[in-house]
Amino acid sequence: MQSTPRPIRFLLLYLTVVFLGGALLAPCLYWGTQWAAGHWPALSHLAASPFHRFLDRALLGLALLCLWPLLRGGGMRSWRDLGFGRQDGMGGQAARGFALGWVSLAVVALLAFVCGARALAPNHSAADILRCLLGAASAAAIVAVLEELVFRAALFGLLRQSMSWPAALVLSSAVYAAVHFIHSNDAGAPVRWNSGLELLWRMASHPPPMIPAFLTLFAAGSILALSYQRRGALYFSIGLHAGWIFWLKSYRFFLRPSGASSAFWGTDNLIDGWFAFLVLAALFVVLLYTRPENE
Repeated sequence: MQSTPRPIRFLLLYLTVVFLGGALLAPCLYWGTQWAAGHWPALSHLAASPFHRFLDRALLGLALLCLWPLLRGGGMRSWRDLGFGRQDGMGGQAARGFALGWVSLAVVALLAFVCGARALAPNHSAADILRCLLGAASAAAIVAVLEELVFRAALFGLLRQSMSWPAALVLSSAVYAAVHFIHSNDAGAPVRWNSGLELLWRMASHPPPMIPAFLTLFAAGSILALSYQRRGALYFSIGLHAGWIFWLKSYRFFLRPSGASSAFWGTDNLIDGWFAFLVLAALFVVLLYTRPENE
């Protein structure tokens, strides 16, 4: 009987540590924040956050903490192995990726506005606009780098060592889409030591209605993995991801609902409508049949 490939063994161990450890750590973070808020009122807003946010942060913290051992165990020992090898025009790749990501979701936002599904949000001061743009830009930079490291460099990178890259693309994109829905099962019950485990179990046994948002995120993950595979580096993928995050963080600030169907155009989340899925699916097809840069 053929043994499990070494990269897959390390990946399974990593996922077990992250999800089991994060589920057990989340209640401790929640209780610690409640205690700290009782002594420092400035933390009251953080303490009022729903439990799923503490689970999100526990999972992310462990995912980052255990990332380096995972990558070394999987044979990735240099920056080039992680998708950060020196290439000509690295900044240009990131800039082109950002432009493509920004424009692709700008199409969704603009058509929603033109067709009457969204309207301009009034009464924003210049200071509010600047604050929103700076917040969106910083979130775009941080989230794009972290998620590309975890989902493309680590998850997709290790999977393609043990299977064909299209299969690795499908599997890694499905995981990428699924982890964005932990909050959908947060019942708001009193937090106990096993609340994190219960929340993960509810997500696994009773998945929430995720279509078309799941399909949109799956298409996004597929585009990012394909871009990494074709270019041999993460710069374009990071820029592309950042362009999307920028829109996700600013969409509801600039445009508000105006009564049209959210099933097609989406809600304030922008990517949970069928039109966003169609745009990203079309983008994936275009990139798939565009001549790769490194082939």
